[in-house]
Amino acid sequence: MTGLPASDGHYGEDLFEPEHPQESERIDAAALIYDPVTTGRLRALGPRPGGRCLEVGAGTGTVARWLLQEAGAAEVVALDRDTGGLGGLTDPRLRVITADLRDEGLDPGTFDLIHARFVLMHLPERRRLVTRLARWLNPGGWLVLGDAVEVPNPLDTSSAYRRTMDAMWQALRSTIGTDTSQIPAYPHFLREEGLRDVAAELVCPPLVPDGPLARFWSETWNRMRPALEETGRVDSTVIDEALAQLASPTLAELGPGMLMAWGRRP
Repeated sequence: MTGLPASDGHYGEDLFEPEHPQESERIDAAALIYDPVTTGRLRALGPRPGGRCLEVGAGTGTVARWLLQEAGAAEVVALDRDTGGLGGLTDPRLRVITADLRDEGLDPGTFDLIHARFVLMHLPERRRLVTRLARWLNPGGWLVLGDAVEVPNPLDTSSAYRRTMDAMWQALRSTIGTDTSQIPAYPHFLREEGLRDVAAELVCPPLVPDGPLARFWSETWNRMRPALEETGRVDSTVIDEALAQLASPTLAELGPGMLMAWGRRP
């Protein structure tokens, strides 16, 4: 394959420009769908009022805001390589760290809750990073990981939607090392770290025409169009057909699910 950066790049630096005028809107479209799932699980685990929380890959701060305003956290540390999307979130209990989770010198402290969503799947060092995150837990603290899992229709491997989605995963893997194959093993990883009460769930939000999730994929594929075509799996005509599917009342596709796994430090 030619024209694609090496797989040691960082998420977004080659495929998505953080300063793009629609980047926050793209991220927030997904947050509209996944935040209720995330906060529902965090609420069920019962983050302690007055606890310290670490939000890894804070994005535009939607989960950090919930932790501050709804969960009653004493402090929320929002960690991201690009923290420009957090400018509208002001709270004396919020501490923002602009850093890469992989930075060897990173030491944000210890926490009663650590949450990372759609972060580790993009980092080739994910297994080592699970160990790092688990070590930052206070006794009794929870580590909650959420990443994407594909649930493709085995009876249809040739639709424009499926071909474009497959091309996206290939492009992400080739450019920045995204790999979703290990995500079903997250509960085992947490158990290997000595965590207790380990469990997991898989949620597939509905993909409806012109809904927030359809808008997220539409914007993502439009922005990734050159990289998608570089894979050789799709051309511009296929991508256009897939985009039309996302807006069509005949849309009947199952989008990627989110697997959430969690465990508690004894």
